[in-house]
Amino acid sequence: MLKIRMQGTKKDLHWFQRLLERQEGMDIKSVSEPFANKGTNKYFRVYAEVERTEK
Repeated sequence: MLKIRMQGTKKDLHWFQRLLERQEGMDIKSVSEPFANKGTNKYFRVYAEVERTEK
């Protein structure tokens, strides 16, 4: 399993989450709610757990 930390704007994080969900060969186990980064209200971070699926 991979544990991934992503950072960006809420719009970009949502776009990338949808992109991950459409990929074959992986199963998105969980995605956290956006957390605000200190010192900015523009950028957020999200944590995801991803597993490889066998075909």
